[in-house]
Amino acid sequence: MNRIFFLTGFAVAAATLPTASWAEKAPITNTIELPKPPAGKSQVVWFRKGGLGPIVGCSVKENGQKISSLGTGRYFIMVAEPGTRTYEVSSEAIDTLVLELKPDETKFASCKIGMGLFIGRPKIDLSTEEQFRKAAKLKMVDADDMGPAEGALRPEQVAEALKASASPKELITEAAAAQTPLP
Repeated sequence: MNRIFFLTGFAVAAATLPTASWAEKAPITNTIELPKPPAGKSQVVWFRKGGLGPIVGCSVKENGQKISSLGTGRYFIMVAEPGTRTYEVSSEAIDTLVLELKPDETKFASCKIGMGLFIGRPKIDLSTEEQFRKAAKLKMVDADDMGPAEGALRPEQVAEALKASASPKELITEAAAAQTPLP
């Protein structure tokens, strides 16, 4: 009798688990508008999904200079010169990511927190726009969490870049909505 209940419960649980095909078809969950990189420059969108390790930060550095901290559920956009660039994060251990940046290109990179001996270890990897879009409820990093190193766009810089990369049709629609003359 117990065996029948166990097998029935197991069958019901197995039938309700998401399948691999369901996970592959997860909908895009964020519609964050990203500007185009400035002409001749490269752009990297760094993000960190929510999840494990909310206490451990992911401070992205280049040449020992902090570009920005990356808390749980946050993202930032950085502009960089094209070429080979090496980024790092550290806690108990150092993890590096080498990117070959091309002009007028946007790349995506993510930070995850893995298990460490005493505290979590940040790990950075090349990602995709699809993975960025699947990360729900991302918010831009606050300007005071951005480092002294150049590259991380402050919120007002992102707004300016979006406006600069808007099409003439979008500008006309925006001006009409605001009932202001075009610049």
